[in-house]
Amino acid sequence: MVSPFRRHQQRVRAIASGAATAVVADSTAPAPPAPGTPEGNEYAALRVLLHDNLRDLSEIASIEARNPKKVEFAKAFAAWIEGVLTAGEDGHAAQDEILIHNMIWAIDYRDFDYAMALGRHALQHNLAMPERFNRTVACFLVEEIATISLDHHELVPHETLVELVPVADSHDMPDPARAKLYKALGRSWSRRADAFDPAADNAPAGGKASFVEAALEALNRAFALDRNVGVKKDIERLTRQLKELSPGSGG
Repeated sequence: MVSPFRRHQQRVRAIASGAATAVVADSTAPAPPAPGTPEGNEYAALRVLLHDNLRDLSEIASIEARNPKKVEFAKAFAAWIEGVLTAGEDGHAAQDEILIHNMIWAIDYRDFDYAMALGRHALQHNLAMPERFNRTVACFLVEEIATISLDHHELVPHETLVELVPVADSHDMPDPARAKLYKALGRSWSRRADAFDPAADNAPAGGKASFVEAALEALNRAFALDRNVGVKKDIERLTRQLKELSPGSGG
């Protein structure tokens, strides 16, 4: 258990770690906290703990059993990350392996709000993924969350998929990764159309057809990016549905 004093100390040093890092070019990852400084020493100690955690996780064969451990491990880094995010809001950041791994863990244990908060910081300040992932932060966020949505749509909020669209569109990544997000978003809009209630307070002005149109727009974009993405039947079904909803169709 980390004492309140240690949590405060970690938060303050995390803020300092970002403020002490020189501004770098837009395409370059910043340096990590400088060794030998109070903030650098704090970061080094937490990295040792992180790597101990990663070794412990590697010894657990069950993915299902790993995720509760990640939730538990993440608590030890919360104060540091709070400070890192505070520094980021002021325009300061250092390359931070702790924050990146906690972003990855948060996706694994399905806390998408937390994962996106860490991801926004990483994207804004050009933080790099560990080399073994062979993907950028943007590609990792888009592809991993889209895959979860396609496999278990009830786990990923619609709003998270919407938030990922500008990430996908403004960062370089393979077209199939971007297509996967648009497929997940299109199917999410389609489910909203299927559940449409015209009496609901938040019903859109365009009615059910507006959801169908949004679904078709996303799915057609997915198909344009990757013709093998697997959305043809979705597009055919929704095109028929939109015709039935059109004025004068009799539907």
